[in-house]
Amino acid sequence: MQKTYDVIIIGAGSIGLPAALSLAEQKLKVLVIDAAHGPGQENNKKAIGGVRATHSDFGKINVCQRSIEILKNWQEERGDDIGWISNGYSFPAWEHTLATTLLSQIKVQHSFGLNITWVGAKEYNELVPGINMENLIGSTYSPEDGSCSPLLTASAYYFHALRAGVEFKFGHRALGFEMVYTRIVSCRTDKGEFHAAGFINAAGNHAREIGAMVGSDVKVFPDNHEAGITEPVARFFGPMVIDLRSRPGSSNFYFYQNHEGQVCFCYTPEPPILGIDNRSTSEFLPHCSKRMLEVYPRLRYLKVRRTWRGQYPMTPDGFPIVGYMNECTNLLHAAGMCGQGFMLGPGMGELLSRIFLTTATHDDMKVMQSFNPYRDYSGKEALM
Repeated sequence: MQKTYDVIIIGAGSIGLPAALSLAEQKLKVLVIDAAHGPGQENNKKAIGGVRATHSDFGKINVCQRSIEILKNWQEERGDDIGWISNGYSFPAWEHTLATTLLSQIKVQHSFGLNITWVGAKEYNELVPGINMENLIGSTYSPEDGSCSPLLTASAYYFHALRAGVEFKFGHRALGFEMVYTRIVSCRTDKGEFHAAGFINAAGNHAREIGAMVGSDVKVFPDNHEAGITEPVARFFGPMVIDLRSRPGSSNFYFYQNHEGQVCFCYTPEPPILGIDNRSTSEFLPHCSKRMLEVYPRLRYLKVRRTWRGQYPMTPDGFPIVGYMNECTNLLHAAGMCGQGFMLGPGMGELLSRIFLTTATHDDMKVMQSFNPYRDYSGKEALM
């Protein structure tokens, strides 16, 4: 007998897992399809774990504020240790033009209720002892931002989703949809066909391919990023450090110390390296190490354990794509998280649940304006 679900989610990653749990807890029958052989096996496990609400737009700020609330209370409310720490985020400035930009962003962020302040160079040196003080003007500091383990978080979401009744079909690659007019009635995979009333495109790197199956142009273009992690050591600094200065080969870089004492680090290649290529390179570690030691010489004696490569599913303006498109009225897109799917995921999962159930709030409608698939994409996220 054919089984029909209330919703089928394509993608068991940073967005698909929270959406599945949220919908199942609203008593919906949920199926999650993923081509990988387990949950969180694509970009989720390649995230370094930072979670911040300090963005430049109401949409991301609102969703990430909710993500922080969920993650920081996860162990108390659900019982799993996911490695959450409220270590904070910081954007230091060694150049006056950047300091001016950051100070202007603080005004915007305050208007949305964010707890963020500007600290001078001396106070910042207390937060990050030994930071390069030469020409340091100061830094933003947002103490409520934090971090946790992407691996532990994905696992926690997966097992809670199972207990809530979510079904998973791993090793299933979506091949197409059976449609009646502008509605999908079933999804075909390489191993079967599954029917549902509604569908969610949370396919990460492959979201554009899923959209194309119904004739929609979902403007998601993955590019490659590498990251690394050191051996664990005693905690010696506080917030995530994000240096927005451009250097030949990279437009910015960032690092922080996680709950186990390991320093995680990454940079944004310039120019972008488009496509999907998970092979690590020999260029990443020397380049990133040089940038890190320039701003924080205390890192010089740490031993790097490993590096890896993943993707940022980018949109033209750096903001996610969330909503329905005209070509298909029951395929809800949740794509183009631009390398921030892990921090957006918990709040986004709840938002998708409300959109699907047509219970979106006034604030949700404002968020959806930021993420509208039909926006003109001419803007740019100021704090990528």
